Amino acid sequence: MTKTQKVDKNDSKNNAKTVKYIFVTGGVLSGVGKGITAASIGAILKAKGYNVSIQKCDPYLNVDAGLLNPVEHGECFVTADGKETDLDLGHYERFLDFETSKFSSVLSGALYQELIEKERSGGFHGKTVQMVPHFTDLVQEKIALAGAKSDIHIVEIGGTVGDYEGLSFIEAIRLFANRVGRENCLYVHVVYVPWINTSKELKTKPAQNALKDLRGFGIIPDVVVCRTERPAPRAICEKIAAFSGIDKDAVLNLPDIESVYDVPFNVLKSGVLEILDKFVGSDTEPDMARWKEFSRLREKKWAKTVRVGLVAKYVGNEDAYICVTEALKAATAWEKCNIEIAWLDAEKLTDEELKSVDGIVVPGGFGVRGAEGKIRAAMYALENDRPYLGLCLGMQMACVAAARRGGMKNAGSEEFGAGEGENVIYIMEDQKGKESTGGTMRLGDCPAKLKKGSKVAKIYGEGHVVERHRHRYEVNQKFLPEIEKGGLVVAGTSPDGKLVEFVEGTNSKFFVATQAHPEFRSRPLNVHPLFREFVKAMK
Repeated sequence: MTKTQKVDKNDSKNNAKTVKYIFVTGGVLSGVGKGITAASIGAILKAKGYNVSIQKCDPYLNVDAGLLNPVEHGECFVTADGKETDLDLGHYERFLDFETSKFSSVLSGALYQELIEKERSGGFHGKTVQMVPHFTDLVQEKIALAGAKSDIHIVEIGGTVGDYEGLSFIEAIRLFANRVGRENCLYVHVVYVPWINTSKELKTKPAQNALKDLRGFGIIPDVVVCRTERPAPRAICEKIAAFSGIDKDAVLNLPDIESVYDVPFNVLKSGVLEILDKFVGSDTEPDMARWKEFSRLREKKWAKTVRVGLVAKYVGNEDAYICVTEALKAATAWEKCNIEIAWLDAEKLTDEELKSVDGIVVPGGFGVRGAEGKIRAAMYALENDRPYLGLCLGMQMACVAAARRGGMKNAGSEEFGAGEGENVIYIMEDQKGKESTGGTMRLGDCPAKLKKGSKVAKIYGEGHVVERHRHRYEVNQKFLPEIEKGGLVVAGTSPDGKLVEFVEGTNSKFFVATQAHPEFRSRPLNVHPLFREFVKAMK
Protein backbone atom coordinates (compact mmCIF):
# COMPACT_ATOMS: atom_id res chain seq x y z
CA MET A 1 0.00 0.00 0.00
CA THR A 2 1.35 3.43 -0.95
CA LYS A 3 1.76 6.29 1.45
CA THR A 4 -1.05 8.18 -0.24
CA GLN A 5 -3.37 5.22 0.24
CA LYS A 6 -2.62 5.11 3.93
CA VAL A 7 -3.42 8.78 4.31
CA ASP A 8 -6.71 8.46 2.48
CA LYS A 9 -7.75 5.09 3.84
CA ASN A 10 -11.18 6.43 4.76
CA ASP A 11 -11.81 7.42 1.15
CA SER A 12 -13.38 4.41 -0.55
CA LYS A 13 -12.93 6.03 -3.96
CA ASN A 14 -9.19 6.58 -3.57
CA ASN A 15 -7.04 5.77 -6.60
CA ALA A 16 -4.45 3.00 -6.29
CA LYS A 17 -1.74 5.25 -7.73
CA THR A 18 0.27 7.91 -5.92
CA VAL A 19 -0.57 11.43 -7.03
CA LYS A 20 2.25 13.96 -7.27
CA TYR A 21 1.51 17.54 -6.15
CA ILE A 22 3.13 20.79 -7.26
CA PHE A 23 2.40 23.89 -5.14
CA VAL A 24 3.02 27.33 -6.65
CA THR A 25 3.28 30.32 -4.33
CA GLY A 26 4.30 33.94 -4.89
CA GLY A 27 6.38 36.52 -3.11
CA VAL A 28 7.23 40.25 -3.20
CA LEU A 29 4.04 41.37 -4.97
CA SER A 30 0.87 40.05 -6.57
CA GLY A 31 0.51 39.63 -10.31
CA VAL A 32 4.04 38.26 -10.55
CA GLY A 33 3.00 35.44 -12.91
CA LYS A 34 2.18 32.48 -10.67
CA GLY A 35 -0.77 31.44 -12.82
CA ILE A 36 1.14 31.45 -16.10
CA THR A 37 4.08 29.69 -14.44
CA ALA A 38 1.78 27.00 -13.03
CA ALA A 39 -0.02 26.60 -16.37
CA SER A 40 3.27 26.39 -18.27
CA ILE A 41 4.59 23.68 -15.96
CA GLY A 42 1.32 21.85 -16.48
CA ALA A 43 1.59 22.17 -20.27
CA ILE A 44 5.10 20.68 -20.19
CA LEU A 45 4.03 17.77 -17.99
CA LYS A 46 1.00 17.11 -20.20
CA ALA A 47 3.33 17.12 -23.22
CA LYS A 48 5.32 14.43 -21.43
CA GLY A 49 2.19 12.26 -21.41
CA TYR A 50 0.91 12.79 -17.87
CA ASN A 51 -2.68 13.30 -16.77
CA VAL A 52 -2.40 16.78 -15.23
CA SER A 53 -4.99 18.74 -13.26
CA ILE A 54 -4.68 22.21 -11.80
CA GLN A 55 -6.39 24.24 -9.07
CA LYS A 56 -6.47 27.80 -7.69
CA CYS A 57 -6.82 28.49 -3.96
CA ASP A 58 -7.68 32.13 -3.28
CA PRO A 59 -7.79 33.78 0.16
CA TYR A 60 -10.64 36.17 -0.73
CA LEU A 61 -13.65 36.03 1.56
CA ASN A 62 -15.97 35.89 -1.44
CA VAL A 63 -17.86 32.62 -1.90
CA ASP A 64 -17.07 32.68 -5.64
CA ALA A 65 -15.78 35.15 -8.20
CA GLY A 66 -19.19 36.00 -9.64
CA LEU A 67 -19.54 39.35 -7.91
CA LEU A 68 -15.90 40.49 -8.10
CA ASN A 69 -15.30 43.74 -9.97
CA PRO A 70 -13.79 42.92 -13.41
CA VAL A 71 -11.84 46.19 -13.36
CA GLU A 72 -9.92 44.99 -10.29
CA HIS A 73 -9.87 41.24 -10.90
CA GLY A 74 -10.39 40.80 -14.62
CA GLU A 75 -12.78 38.46 -16.32
CA CYS A 76 -14.98 36.05 -14.40
CA PHE A 77 -14.30 32.63 -15.89
CA VAL A 78 -17.02 29.96 -15.83
CA THR A 79 -16.30 26.24 -15.63
CA ALA A 80 -18.24 23.60 -17.54
CA ASP A 81 -20.11 22.63 -14.36
CA GLY A 82 -21.10 26.22 -13.62
CA LYS A 83 -18.59 27.60 -11.11
CA GLU A 84 -17.77 31.31 -11.37
CA THR A 85 -14.02 31.57 -10.92
CA ASP A 86 -10.87 33.62 -11.21
CA LEU A 87 -9.51 34.30 -14.71
CA ASP A 88 -6.48 32.10 -13.99
CA LEU A 89 -8.68 29.06 -14.67
CA GLY A 90 -8.99 30.35 -18.22
CA HIS A 91 -5.19 30.30 -18.46
CA TYR A 92 -5.20 26.75 -17.12
CA GLU A 93 -7.69 25.57 -19.72
CA ARG A 94 -5.91 27.31 -22.59
CA PHE A 95 -2.50 25.94 -21.67
CA LEU A 96 -3.60 22.40 -20.77
CA ASP A 97 -6.51 22.12 -23.26
CA PHE A 98 -8.79 20.49 -20.70
CA GLU A 99 -11.86 21.41 -18.69
CA THR A 100 -11.57 22.62 -15.13
CA SER A 101 -14.43 22.02 -12.69
CA LYS A 102 -16.00 23.39 -9.52
CA PHE A 103 -13.23 21.61 -7.61
CA SER A 104 -10.60 23.62 -9.46
CA SER A 105 -11.39 26.85 -7.61
CA VAL A 106 -11.36 27.30 -3.85
CA LEU A 107 -12.09 30.62 -2.11
CA SER A 108 -11.88 31.28 1.62
CA GLY A 109 -15.47 32.50 1.72
CA ALA A 110 -16.79 29.17 0.47
CA LEU A 111 -14.68 27.26 2.99
CA TYR A 112 -15.80 29.43 5.90
CA GLN A 113 -19.39 29.02 4.76
CA GLU A 114 -19.01 25.23 4.68
CA LEU A 115 -17.41 25.14 8.13
CA ILE A 116 -20.04 27.41 9.69
CA GLU A 117 -22.91 25.42 8.18
CA LYS A 118 -21.36 22.22 9.52
CA GLU A 119 -20.91 23.77 12.97
CA ARG A 120 -24.48 25.11 13.05
CA SER A 121 -25.86 21.69 12.18
CA GLY A 122 -23.87 20.04 14.96
CA GLY A 123 -21.34 18.42 12.65
CA PHE A 124 -18.43 19.10 15.00
CA HIS A 125 -20.21 17.57 18.03
CA GLY A 126 -19.42 20.42 20.37
CA LYS A 127 -15.73 20.80 19.46
CA THR A 128 -14.15 24.22 19.26
CA VAL A 129 -13.83 25.07 15.56
CA GLN A 130 -10.44 26.61 14.73
CA MET A 131 -8.33 27.67 11.77
CA VAL A 132 -5.96 24.82 12.61
CA PRO A 133 -6.90 22.05 12.20
CA HIS A 134 -10.42 22.54 10.84
CA PHE A 135 -9.87 25.17 8.14
CA THR A 136 -6.47 23.78 7.10
CA ASP A 137 -7.89 20.25 7.00
CA LEU A 138 -10.71 21.41 4.74
CA VAL A 139 -8.22 23.05 2.36
CA GLN A 140 -6.29 19.78 2.19
CA GLU A 141 -9.49 17.84 1.51
CA LYS A 142 -10.32 20.15 -1.40
CA ILE A 143 -6.82 19.70 -2.84
CA ALA A 144 -6.96 15.91 -2.53
CA LEU A 145 -10.44 15.84 -4.10
CA ALA A 146 -9.44 18.02 -7.06
CA GLY A 147 -6.35 15.95 -7.82
CA ALA A 148 -7.68 12.46 -7.07
CA LYS A 149 -7.89 11.30 -10.71
CA SER A 150 -4.61 12.81 -11.89
CA ASP A 151 -1.02 11.75 -12.16
CA ILE A 152 0.09 15.24 -11.21
CA HIS A 153 -1.99 17.94 -9.54
CA ILE A 154 -0.83 21.58 -9.56
CA VAL A 155 -2.10 24.02 -6.95
CA GLU A 156 -1.63 27.77 -7.24
CA ILE A 157 -2.00 29.72 -3.98
CA GLY A 158 -3.37 33.20 -4.68
CA GLY A 159 -1.95 36.36 -3.18
CA THR A 160 1.50 36.83 -1.71
CA VAL A 161 3.20 34.83 1.03
CA GLY A 162 2.95 36.86 4.23
CA ASP A 163 -0.55 38.20 3.59
CA TYR A 164 -2.62 37.65 6.72
CA GLU A 165 -5.55 36.29 4.76
CA GLY A 166 -3.43 33.64 3.05
CA LEU A 167 -1.52 32.22 6.02
CA SER A 168 -3.95 29.33 6.53
CA PHE A 169 -3.46 28.18 2.95
CA ILE A 170 0.33 28.21 3.36
CA GLU A 171 -0.03 26.17 6.54
CA ALA A 172 -2.37 23.77 4.76
CA ILE A 173 0.06 23.03 1.93
CA ARG A 174 2.89 22.62 4.45
CA LEU A 175 0.83 20.06 6.34
CA PHE A 176 -0.17 18.38 3.09
CA ALA A 177 3.35 17.01 2.72
CA ASN A 178 2.77 15.09 5.96
CA ARG A 179 -0.32 13.52 4.43
CA VAL A 180 1.15 12.36 1.14
CA GLY A 181 4.89 12.31 1.78
CA ARG A 182 7.37 15.11 1.14
CA GLU A 183 8.74 13.19 -1.87
CA ASN A 184 5.34 13.61 -3.54
CA CYS A 185 5.28 17.41 -3.15
CA LEU A 186 7.21 19.99 -5.15
CA TYR A 187 7.11 23.57 -3.88
CA VAL A 188 7.67 26.33 -6.47
CA HIS A 189 8.03 29.91 -5.24
CA VAL A 190 7.74 32.76 -7.77
CA VAL A 191 9.41 36.01 -6.76
CA TYR A 192 10.01 39.39 -8.39
CA VAL A 193 13.48 40.85 -8.86
CA PRO A 194 13.07 44.57 -9.66
CA TRP A 195 15.30 46.62 -11.94
CA ILE A 196 16.31 49.94 -10.38
CA ASN A 197 16.82 52.31 -13.26
CA THR A 198 18.70 54.97 -11.32
CA SER A 199 21.46 52.56 -10.28
CA LYS A 200 21.09 50.33 -13.35
CA GLU A 201 20.95 47.10 -11.37
CA LEU A 202 18.68 44.25 -10.33
CA LYS A 203 17.95 44.14 -6.60
CA THR A 204 17.61 40.72 -4.97
CA LYS A 205 16.70 41.84 -1.45
CA PRO A 206 12.88 41.70 -1.98
CA ALA A 207 13.21 38.11 -3.26
CA GLN A 208 15.44 37.17 -0.33
CA ASN A 209 12.89 38.57 2.12
CA ALA A 210 10.06 36.72 0.37
CA LEU A 211 11.98 33.45 0.70
CA LYS A 212 12.70 34.23 4.33
CA ASP A 213 8.96 34.67 4.91
CA LEU A 214 8.21 31.32 3.28
CA ARG A 215 10.88 29.54 5.32
CA GLY A 216 9.43 31.15 8.43
CA PHE A 217 6.15 29.38 7.68
CA GLY A 218 7.93 26.03 7.44
CA ILE A 219 8.32 25.61 3.67
CA ILE A 220 11.67 25.46 1.94
CA PRO A 221 10.91 25.62 -1.79
CA ASP A 222 12.33 23.11 -4.25
CA VAL A 223 12.27 25.64 -7.10
CA VAL A 224 12.53 29.43 -7.05
CA VAL A 225 11.44 31.30 -10.17
CA CYS A 226 12.85 34.81 -10.44
CA ARG A 227 10.64 37.06 -12.55
CA THR A 228 12.46 39.97 -14.13
CA GLU A 229 11.69 42.60 -16.72
CA ARG A 230 14.77 41.58 -18.71
CA PRO A 231 17.02 38.51 -18.72
CA ALA A 232 19.08 38.42 -15.52
CA PRO A 233 22.74 37.39 -15.23
CA ARG A 234 23.16 33.93 -13.77
CA ALA A 235 24.95 35.57 -10.84
CA ILE A 236 21.64 37.07 -9.71
CA CYS A 237 20.05 33.63 -9.33
CA GLU A 238 23.17 32.30 -7.60
CA LYS A 239 23.13 35.23 -5.17
CA ILE A 240 19.52 34.51 -4.24
CA ALA A 241 20.39 30.85 -3.79
CA ALA A 242 23.41 31.65 -1.58
CA PHE A 243 21.47 33.95 0.71
CA SER A 244 18.42 31.68 0.89
CA GLY A 245 19.92 28.23 1.43
CA ILE A 246 18.57 26.83 -1.85
CA ASP A 247 20.48 24.83 -4.44
CA LYS A 248 21.75 27.25 -7.10
CA ASP A 249 20.47 25.01 -9.91
CA ALA A 250 16.96 25.30 -8.45
CA VAL A 251 16.85 29.11 -8.80
CA LEU A 252 15.62 29.94 -12.30
CA ASN A 253 15.07 33.14 -14.25
CA LEU A 254 11.92 33.83 -16.27
CA PRO A 255 12.15 37.29 -17.88
CA ASP A 256 9.22 39.11 -19.45
CA ILE A 257 8.44 38.09 -23.02
CA GLU A 258 5.99 39.34 -25.61
CA SER A 259 3.54 36.43 -25.47
CA VAL A 260 2.48 34.27 -22.53
CA TYR A 261 2.34 31.32 -24.94
CA ASP A 262 6.13 31.39 -25.18
CA VAL A 263 6.47 30.98 -21.42
CA PRO A 264 6.50 27.13 -21.64
CA PHE A 265 9.57 27.40 -23.88
CA ASN A 266 11.20 29.82 -21.44
CA VAL A 267 10.41 27.41 -18.62
CA LEU A 268 12.04 24.59 -20.56
CA LYS A 269 15.14 26.70 -21.22
CA SER A 270 15.34 27.73 -17.57
CA GLY A 271 16.42 24.27 -16.42
CA VAL A 272 13.18 23.27 -14.72
CA LEU A 273 12.81 20.17 -16.91
CA GLU A 274 15.60 18.37 -15.08
CA ILE A 275 13.92 19.13 -11.75
CA LEU A 276 10.54 17.95 -13.02
CA ASP A 277 12.07 14.78 -14.47
CA LYS A 278 13.58 13.93 -11.10
CA PHE A 279 10.32 14.71 -9.30
CA VAL A 280 8.07 12.59 -11.54
CA GLY A 281 10.67 9.90 -12.22
CA SER A 282 10.67 10.15 -15.99
CA ASP A 283 13.02 11.73 -18.53
CA THR A 284 10.57 11.48 -21.45
CA GLU A 285 10.96 14.47 -23.74
CA PRO A 286 7.83 16.66 -23.87
CA ASP A 287 6.18 16.75 -27.28
CA MET A 288 5.85 20.49 -27.89
CA ALA A 289 5.40 20.27 -31.68
CA ARG A 290 1.95 21.87 -31.77
CA TRP A 291 3.06 24.63 -29.40
CA LYS A 292 6.02 25.34 -31.67
CA GLU A 293 3.77 25.48 -34.73
CA PHE A 294 1.39 27.88 -32.98
CA SER A 295 4.32 30.04 -31.88
CA ARG A 296 5.66 30.15 -35.45
CA LEU A 297 2.29 31.17 -36.90
CA ARG A 298 1.69 33.76 -34.19
CA GLU A 299 5.09 35.43 -34.60
CA LYS A 300 5.07 35.53 -38.41
CA LYS A 301 4.18 38.83 -40.05
CA TRP A 302 1.47 38.04 -42.59
CA ALA A 303 0.45 40.07 -45.62
CA LYS A 304 -3.11 40.50 -44.31
CA THR A 305 -4.06 42.34 -41.10
CA VAL A 306 -7.61 42.32 -39.76
CA ARG A 307 -8.82 45.12 -37.52
CA VAL A 308 -11.36 43.95 -34.96
CA GLY A 309 -13.54 46.44 -33.12
CA LEU A 310 -14.19 45.23 -29.56
CA VAL A 311 -17.17 47.23 -28.30
CA ALA A 312 -16.48 47.23 -24.57
CA LYS A 313 -17.60 48.82 -21.34
CA TYR A 314 -14.22 48.37 -19.64
CA VAL A 315 -12.07 49.95 -22.34
CA GLY A 316 -8.34 49.42 -21.94
CA ASN A 317 -8.67 46.63 -19.39
CA GLU A 318 -7.71 43.58 -21.44
CA ASP A 319 -8.09 41.22 -18.49
CA ALA A 320 -11.82 41.98 -18.37
CA TYR A 321 -12.24 40.29 -21.78
CA ILE A 322 -9.14 38.12 -21.88
CA CYS A 323 -10.83 34.94 -23.16
CA VAL A 324 -12.30 36.91 -26.06
CA THR A 325 -9.03 38.59 -27.03
CA GLU A 326 -7.03 35.36 -26.69
CA ALA A 327 -9.55 33.49 -28.86
CA LEU A 328 -9.28 36.20 -31.51
CA LYS A 329 -5.48 36.19 -31.45
CA ALA A 330 -5.32 32.40 -31.74
CA ALA A 331 -7.86 32.38 -34.58
CA THR A 332 -5.90 34.92 -36.62
CA ALA A 333 -2.66 32.95 -36.10
CA TRP A 334 -4.16 29.73 -37.47
CA GLU A 335 -5.91 31.67 -40.26
CA LYS A 336 -2.52 33.18 -41.17
CA CYS A 337 -3.22 36.86 -40.71
CA ASN A 338 -2.23 39.58 -38.26
CA ILE A 339 -4.67 41.16 -35.83
CA GLU A 340 -5.20 44.66 -34.53
CA ILE A 341 -7.78 45.01 -31.76
CA ALA A 342 -9.47 48.41 -31.63
CA TRP A 343 -10.99 49.07 -28.20
CA LEU A 344 -14.23 50.92 -28.86
CA ASP A 345 -15.87 52.61 -25.87
CA ALA A 346 -19.51 51.51 -25.88
CA GLU A 347 -20.55 54.78 -24.20
CA LYS A 348 -18.97 56.98 -26.87
CA LEU A 349 -19.26 54.81 -29.97
CA THR A 350 -19.55 56.47 -33.37
CA ASP A 351 -20.27 55.18 -36.86
CA GLU A 352 -16.87 56.47 -37.95
CA GLU A 353 -15.20 54.12 -35.47
CA LEU A 354 -17.31 51.21 -36.67
CA LYS A 355 -16.50 52.07 -40.27
CA SER A 356 -12.77 51.82 -39.50
CA VAL A 357 -12.84 48.15 -38.48
CA ASP A 358 -13.12 44.94 -40.50
CA GLY A 359 -15.34 43.18 -37.96
CA ILE A 360 -17.22 43.85 -34.74
CA VAL A 361 -17.29 41.84 -31.51
CA VAL A 362 -19.73 42.67 -28.74
CA PRO A 363 -18.80 40.65 -25.63
CA GLY A 364 -20.82 39.72 -22.58
CA GLY A 365 -21.60 42.04 -19.71
CA PHE A 366 -24.18 43.34 -17.27
CA GLY A 367 -25.85 46.68 -16.62
CA VAL A 368 -27.22 49.50 -18.71
CA ARG A 369 -23.95 51.42 -19.10
CA GLY A 370 -22.85 51.25 -22.72
CA ALA A 371 -25.92 49.27 -23.82
CA GLU A 372 -26.99 51.79 -26.47
CA GLY A 373 -23.52 51.71 -27.97
CA LYS A 374 -23.67 47.93 -28.26
CA ILE A 375 -27.09 48.16 -29.90
CA ARG A 376 -25.64 50.74 -32.28
CA ALA A 377 -22.78 48.38 -33.17
CA ALA A 378 -25.19 45.56 -34.01
CA MET A 379 -27.38 47.94 -36.01
CA TYR A 380 -24.36 49.13 -38.01
CA ALA A 381 -23.28 45.55 -38.74
CA LEU A 382 -26.77 44.62 -39.96
CA GLU A 383 -27.10 47.67 -42.17
CA ASN A 384 -23.56 47.58 -43.61
CA ASP A 385 -22.95 43.83 -43.82
CA ARG A 386 -20.00 44.07 -41.44
CA PRO A 387 -18.90 40.75 -39.84
CA TYR A 388 -20.37 40.62 -36.33
CA LEU A 389 -19.86 38.21 -33.46
CA GLY A 390 -22.16 38.70 -30.47
CA LEU A 391 -21.46 36.94 -27.19
CA CYS A 392 -24.16 36.69 -24.51
CA LEU A 393 -25.14 40.36 -24.03
CA GLY A 394 -23.85 40.81 -27.58
CA MET A 395 -26.66 38.55 -28.78
CA GLN A 396 -29.27 40.26 -26.63
CA MET A 397 -28.31 43.70 -27.97
CA ALA A 398 -28.33 42.33 -31.53
CA CYS A 399 -31.92 41.15 -31.03
CA VAL A 400 -32.89 44.57 -29.68
CA ALA A 401 -31.26 46.22 -32.71
CA ALA A 402 -33.09 43.91 -35.11
CA ALA A 403 -36.43 44.51 -33.35
CA ARG A 404 -35.95 48.27 -33.68
CA ARG A 405 -35.21 47.81 -37.38
CA GLY A 406 -38.35 45.68 -37.55
CA GLY A 407 -40.61 48.47 -36.29
CA MET A 408 -40.25 48.38 -32.47
CA LYS A 409 -38.71 51.81 -31.98
CA ASN A 410 -38.55 51.47 -28.19
CA ALA A 411 -37.39 47.86 -28.05
CA GLY A 412 -35.09 47.19 -25.13
CA SER A 413 -34.23 44.86 -22.29
CA GLU A 414 -36.07 44.34 -19.05
CA GLU A 415 -32.66 44.52 -17.38
CA PHE A 416 -32.45 48.16 -18.47
CA GLY A 417 -36.04 49.09 -17.60
CA ALA A 418 -37.91 48.37 -20.85
CA GLY A 419 -41.69 48.23 -20.51
CA GLU A 420 -43.84 45.10 -20.79
CA GLY A 421 -44.58 45.73 -24.46
CA GLU A 422 -40.95 46.57 -25.30
CA ASN A 423 -38.89 43.98 -23.42
CA VAL A 424 -37.39 42.02 -26.31
CA ILE A 425 -35.03 40.70 -23.64
CA TYR A 426 -36.76 39.66 -20.45
CA ILE A 427 -36.25 37.70 -17.28
CA MET A 428 -37.68 34.20 -17.09
CA GLU A 429 -40.36 33.51 -14.51
CA ASP A 430 -38.15 31.15 -12.51
CA GLN A 431 -35.51 33.88 -12.15
CA LYS A 432 -37.73 36.70 -10.90
CA GLY A 433 -36.83 37.93 -7.45
CA LYS A 434 -33.21 36.75 -7.78
CA GLU A 435 -31.87 39.67 -9.80
CA SER A 436 -29.51 41.06 -7.14
CA THR A 437 -28.04 37.84 -5.78
CA GLY A 438 -25.02 35.87 -6.84
CA GLY A 439 -25.01 32.37 -8.25
CA THR A 440 -28.60 32.39 -9.57
CA MET A 441 -27.98 32.57 -13.31
CA ARG A 442 -27.79 29.96 -16.01
CA LEU A 443 -24.22 28.88 -15.47
CA GLY A 444 -21.97 26.36 -17.18
CA ASP A 445 -22.67 23.90 -19.96
CA CYS A 446 -26.08 24.03 -21.63
CA PRO A 447 -27.07 22.07 -24.76
CA ALA A 448 -28.44 23.65 -27.91
CA LYS A 449 -30.21 22.29 -30.97
CA LEU A 450 -29.12 23.99 -34.20
CA LYS A 451 -31.49 24.71 -37.06
CA LYS A 452 -30.81 22.41 -39.98
CA GLY A 453 -29.27 24.28 -42.89
CA SER A 454 -28.36 27.33 -40.81
CA LYS A 455 -24.98 29.02 -41.10
CA VAL A 456 -24.32 28.20 -37.46
CA ALA A 457 -24.97 24.49 -38.03
CA LYS A 458 -22.56 24.54 -40.97
CA ILE A 459 -19.89 26.27 -38.86
CA TYR A 460 -20.16 23.69 -36.09
CA GLY A 461 -20.60 20.82 -38.51
CA GLU A 462 -23.23 19.22 -36.29
CA GLY A 463 -26.81 19.71 -35.15
CA HIS A 464 -26.36 19.57 -31.39
CA VAL A 465 -23.75 21.51 -29.41
CA VAL A 466 -22.91 22.33 -25.81
CA GLU A 467 -21.66 25.78 -24.77
CA ARG A 468 -21.04 27.52 -21.47
CA HIS A 469 -23.42 30.17 -20.20
CA ARG A 470 -23.45 33.02 -17.70
CA HIS A 471 -26.63 35.06 -17.87
CA ARG A 472 -30.09 35.54 -16.46
CA TYR A 473 -32.09 37.29 -19.20
CA GLU A 474 -33.48 35.59 -22.33
CA VAL A 475 -34.91 36.53 -25.74
CA ASN A 476 -38.68 37.03 -25.53
CA GLN A 477 -39.92 34.85 -28.37
CA LYS A 478 -43.20 36.67 -28.77
CA PHE A 479 -41.18 39.37 -30.52
CA LEU A 480 -39.51 37.02 -33.01
CA PRO A 481 -41.58 38.40 -35.94
CA GLU A 482 -40.14 41.89 -35.35
CA ILE A 483 -36.63 40.49 -34.85
CA GLU A 484 -36.88 38.53 -38.10
CA LYS A 485 -38.21 41.55 -39.93
CA GLY A 486 -35.13 43.40 -38.72
CA GLY A 487 -32.75 40.91 -40.29
CA LEU A 488 -32.12 38.13 -37.76
CA VAL A 489 -33.43 34.58 -37.57
CA VAL A 490 -33.13 31.99 -34.83
CA ALA A 491 -30.39 29.49 -35.68
CA GLY A 492 -30.42 27.46 -32.48
CA THR A 493 -32.53 26.90 -29.40
CA SER A 494 -32.49 24.90 -26.21
CA PRO A 495 -33.52 21.28 -26.90
CA ASP A 496 -37.09 22.04 -25.76
CA GLY A 497 -37.26 25.12 -27.98
CA LYS A 498 -38.06 27.48 -25.10
CA LEU A 499 -34.79 29.44 -25.13
CA VAL A 500 -33.06 31.17 -28.03
CA GLU A 501 -29.40 30.16 -28.10
CA PHE A 502 -28.19 31.40 -31.52
CA VAL A 503 -29.28 33.99 -34.06
CA GLU A 504 -27.79 34.80 -37.44
CA GLY A 505 -28.19 37.47 -40.10
CA THR A 506 -30.44 36.64 -43.04
CA ASN A 507 -28.57 38.85 -45.51
CA SER A 508 -25.13 39.02 -43.92
CA LYS A 509 -21.78 37.57 -44.90
CA PHE A 510 -21.21 36.76 -41.24
CA PHE A 511 -23.54 37.85 -38.46
CA VAL A 512 -23.66 35.29 -35.68
CA ALA A 513 -24.63 35.86 -32.07
CA THR A 514 -25.04 33.40 -29.24
CA GLN A 515 -26.45 33.53 -25.75
CA ALA A 516 -23.44 31.46 -24.70
CA HIS A 517 -19.76 32.25 -24.10
CA PRO A 518 -17.86 30.21 -26.71
CA GLU A 519 -14.69 32.10 -25.78
CA PHE A 520 -14.50 29.97 -22.61
CA ARG A 521 -13.98 26.87 -24.73
CA SER A 522 -11.51 28.28 -27.25
CA ARG A 523 -7.89 27.14 -26.94
CA PRO A 524 -4.71 28.33 -28.67
CA LEU A 525 -4.19 24.84 -30.09
CA ASN A 526 -7.90 24.19 -30.65
CA VAL A 527 -9.64 27.43 -31.61
CA HIS A 528 -13.42 27.62 -31.36
CA PRO A 529 -15.03 27.44 -34.84
CA LEU A 530 -17.10 30.62 -34.35
CA PHE A 531 -13.94 32.65 -33.89
CA ARG A 532 -12.20 31.05 -36.86
CA GLU A 533 -15.17 31.69 -39.15
CA PHE A 534 -15.46 35.26 -37.89
CA VAL A 535 -11.80 35.85 -38.80
CA LYS A 536 -12.27 34.19 -42.21
CA ALA A 537 -15.16 36.57 -42.92
CA MET A 538 -12.89 39.58 -42.31
CA LYS A 539 -10.03 38.44 -44.56
